[in-house]
This record gives sequence, C-alpha cells and structure tokens, in this order.
Amino acid sequence: MGRGINITIFIFLGLSQNREVEEVCFLFFSLLYTLTLLGNLLIILTVYLGNLYKSPMYFFLSFLSIVDICLSSATAPKLIVDLVAETKTISYPECMAQLFAVHFFGCTEVFLLIVMAYDRYVAICKPLHYMTIMYQERCCKLILGTWIGGFIHTLIQLSLVIQLHFCGTNEIDHYFCDVHPLLKLACKDTFVAGVVETANSGTIALGSFVILLISYTVILVSLRKQSAEGRRKALSTCGAHIAVVIIFFGPCTFMYMRPDTTFAADKMVAVFYTIVTPILNPLIYTLRNTEVKNAVKKILTKKISWEVGVK
Repeated sequence: MGRGINITIFIFLGLSQNREVEEVCFLFFSLLYTLTLLGNLLIILTVYLGNLYKSPMYFFLSFLSIVDICLSSATAPKLIVDLVAETKTISYPECMAQLFAVHFFGCTEVFLLIVMAYDRYVAICKPLHYMTIMYQERCCKLILGTWIGGFIHTLIQLSLVIQLHFCGTNEIDHYFCDVHPLLKLACKDTFVAGVVETANSGTIALGSFVILLISYTVILVSLRKQSAEGRRKALSTCGAHIAVVIIFFGPCTFMYMRPDTTFAADKMVAVFYTIVTPILNPLIYTLRNTEVKNAVKKILTKKISWEVGVK
C-alpha cells in the first residue's frame, strides 16, 4: 500500500447516539468546561497577583492550571459542538492537531505532577535546604523539562499515525482523535505501531504512577519526625496531590497500558483525564489550601475596595 491518504474527513461516533442523552451531555460539559476555565484562571491570577509564585509549590501549581486549560481545550470545545451537530466531522489536519495537543499537554501534566512530588519531597524531607535546592532558575528548568518531555513523547505518537494509510471506513468510535481508534482504521498491519504506542504511553503512565506512589510513601513515612502542626500541613498538601495523581493516572493507565485494543468504556474513561481532572485540580488545591484561599480573599477585597473608591 502507498502512504497516500484517501480519507481526508473523519466522523466521530461520539459519546452517544441518543439525542436526549446528547442534549443533557451538552449542558453538563458546557458547564464543566466553563468552570474549568474560570477555576484554573482564578488559580493563575491568584498565584501571580498574590505574589505566591515566589514559592516553588505555587509556581508549579500555576503551570499545572495552564496545562489543564490547554488539555481540556484540546477536546471539550469540539465535543460540546459535536453534541448538537448533525454530523460530527473533523478533517485529517485537525485530527492530527488534536492528537498532538492531547498527548502533548497530557504527557506534560504527567511530568509536571512528578516535579510537584519532588518539590514536596524536598520541602518536607529537607526543609533546611529547600530554597537552596528549589531556587527559581532550577524551577524554570524543571518546567522546561516537562514541556520538552511532553513534546518528545508526542512526536513519537504522531509519527505512528501520520505514516498510516486510511482507505476504508472513516468512522472513529470516540469523541476525539487518539492513537488506538485511528490504528483500527488503518489499511495496513498496525501491530508494530500498537506495540510502540503501548510501550511509549504505557511506560510513561505506569512508570510515572509508580514513581509518584513511591515518592509520596517516602514523604508520608518521613512525617513521623515532624511536629503535629507540620504533619497536618504536609498531609493537607500531599493529600491534594495524591488525589490528583489517582484521578489522573487511573484512567491513563487503563487506556494506554494495554495492547492495540479498544473497549466500549474507553470513551467514558477518557472523559476523566481530558475533561474531569482539569476541573478537579482547582477545586482540590483551593479548597484544601489556606494560603490560596487567603490570597483569593485579598484579591477580591482589593477589587471591591477599588470599585467602591471609584464610585
């Protein structure tokens, strides 16, 4: 088979073919996406307007919010539009761009969560050396490393798909372009591509999950040496991180730590790490973090005072 592409338009089957279900989903995901944007934008503004970015933890948190906005925006707007559209179509270039965005921002978030775990490890286990280890330049290099790691991973994923020849059905049993559903549409044998995809994404998902579990286990064990107040603060922060890790990595591991096969539940599982997790992050971090809540109150108080002064 040649490498030319006969199919230039793909059709998503979406989450459901039931019109009433789609209308309910439209309202639900529209609300969810709006809250995702507002919640994460609030965290970004709070970190920078409240001068919290000088602390490595909040510096990383602001970047997590940026990545969450981008990850959610890679799938949610298209899903929302498709829920009220007669035909759920996407062009080949748009499909490749969506695949790139989902894997780039998804993998960047994986590496960013590892960096945040390392930051908490240094803060709790080596508090006297925290600022000398996590200085601003090193934090910026760690952030850059997460973006580079995500980019390399995505190039591998994209290279598996762009070499495929699509000449049969153009229906994708999903609500966004991902590697597994696209491999099913290819005309040629995709065994090698499936193995490479599983080795790449699966290793990153499962390997990172194991690293994070070990990291937080070490941190929790070390808390025995802390004071009661120190343990309370550390547990509050680590508890938020662990919640994010479980919610994000559970679905990712299910999706990518297996051979080139797809299940009916894949679409609903994917909703968790592409749409649900980005809205949970601001909720988890703000509701359990006193400093963030206080910073938000100060910013709102200043805004109200300014508006009263203007009047």
